[in-house]
Amino acid sequence: MDIITRRRFLVASGVTAAAAATTLGVREILATAGDRDPAAKTLVLVTLYGGNDGLNTVIPYADPAYATARPDFAYQPEELLDLGEGEALNPGLPGLHKLFGEGRLAIVRGVGYPKPNRSHFQSMDIWQTAQPDRPGTTGWLGRWLDSAGGDPRLAISFEPVLPPLLAGATSAGATVPGGDLKLPAGVTPGLLARIGAPAAGESPALARAAACFADLGRVRDLIASAPLDDEDDAETPATATGGAAPPLDQQLALVARCIEANVATRVYSVSLGGFDLHADGKDAQKALLAKLDKALAAFATRMTGKGVVVAVYSEFGRRVKANASDGTDHGTASPMFLLGDGIDGGLHGEPSSLTDLDDGDLKFTTDFRDVYAMLLSDVLGADPGQVLDGWKGRLDLAG
Repeated sequence: MDIITRRRFLVASGVTAAAAATTLGVREILATAGDRDPAAKTLVLVTLYGGNDGLNTVIPYADPAYATARPDFAYQPEELLDLGEGEALNPGLPGLHKLFGEGRLAIVRGVGYPKPNRSHFQSMDIWQTAQPDRPGTTGWLGRWLDSAGGDPRLAISFEPVLPPLLAGATSAGATVPGGDLKLPAGVTPGLLARIGAPAAGESPALARAAACFADLGRVRDLIASAPLDDEDDAETPATATGGAAPPLDQQLALVARCIEANVATRVYSVSLGGFDLHADGKDAQKALLAKLDKALAAFATRMTGKGVVVAVYSEFGRRVKANASDGTDHGTASPMFLLGDGIDGGLHGEPSSLTDLDDGDLKFTTDFRDVYAMLLSDVLGADPGQVLDGWKGRLDLAG
């Protein structure tokens, strides 16, 4: 295919060489197949963008203050998936409830940080840089990548844009394109393959951009060859205020395929968005949590025995009292989920009080850096103090 035709195709498809140059192809990840140390563990970080309502995720149904604060928004005990200690999971999480019953899911309660920020972007920056006092320009996993040699293939994201958490001072992880490829009218898979082939005389940037289209075909083939389940549900965009990401089950299917190929990657970042539910939030959150549950439970089952640990977090929880629109507004502390090989399941950390509040918000009881320190030490084999600016706290969940 001549250069002019290829250029027109790229423009019509909305992909530029500059954008493509910031990505790695899945073929480059799979080129490291067999390179991973069999003893090395893998961390999968799941970001829930928008501020997930922790009180309607891990629900303190036995505390009368819960129903008082949310008279038309609270769940009744008979609707819930009991965890013991007067707490229960949202009814949209049956798969995770099963994992909890098997001792494979850890729920860390009251996770947050000092002087919480209620801005989506600033709070997410704090979580992703692990620097509550003054968020910097490097992510906590980016700093780990600096210490691990800087190869971008060690830390990859299947999100549309590289999250700040994978940006280091001297290196950065990589974004791998995924999701559906929208082709101009009349472009067949065969024509796409020819477009993705090298062409004499084209610039390196244009060749790289075209190769990304061929790589998207490979991504779709990988998803089709190794799905997490048989259904293909629509997914909610995965950013705080908009944007787009492949469905979570597709992201996790790609992660699973890479792990099963024993690629060198040690860290994967995936995401699910849509949790900023200021109105009519109860049913909408349940539906979102059901998507998380379906994808995550299937992934956890598939990864059993493969040295994989999953951590699920959001930038903040919601306020204790429901608002007048049957929704919840930006809050503070919220639970984290941890699951995988070597994780000690059960309820961990002290639950936040629903009556001893900070201007109507929950007080955190576990600093998120304690969780990160455990993940760095026990999953990635790194020195938490080096990555977390000398932080000395640590949560003990790994066996």
